[in-house]
Amino acid sequence: MNKDEFQGGVRYATGKVEKAVGDVVDHRGLQVDGVVDQVAGGAQHSYGRVRAIIEDAIESAPALAEEAQAKLKTAGRQVADRAQQGGKVAQRTVEDQPLLWAAGAALLGYGLAWLLHGRRG
Repeated sequence: MNKDEFQGGVRYATGKVEKAVGDVVDHRGLQVDGVVDQVAGGAQHSYGRVRAIIEDAIESAPALAEEAQAKLKTAGRQVADRAQQGGKVAQRTVEDQPLLWAAGAALLGYGLAWLLHGRRG
């Protein structure tokens, strides 16, 4: 709890008491001052709370960044391993069925050429 949270809470509580006393003795000035202190104390307490949350987030940011970096390294290794496995599978498939892959590559090349150059008439 920081200074603003504490002071705001105290001001809010004293405002509540002040308003209650104003209600009992039917004194308009005490009632108004009590409500003003409640609102100001609540605002100061909220400000202090937000400040504390931001300070906590700033303090924990380096640890979160390190954790994220470690997870990215692990994910990168997994992607690289899977890509390597996929490349080996593709290589074996091409070696087992070279004519099929040659025909596929020729069709793909023709399709790309047609898309890039279009029909010329």
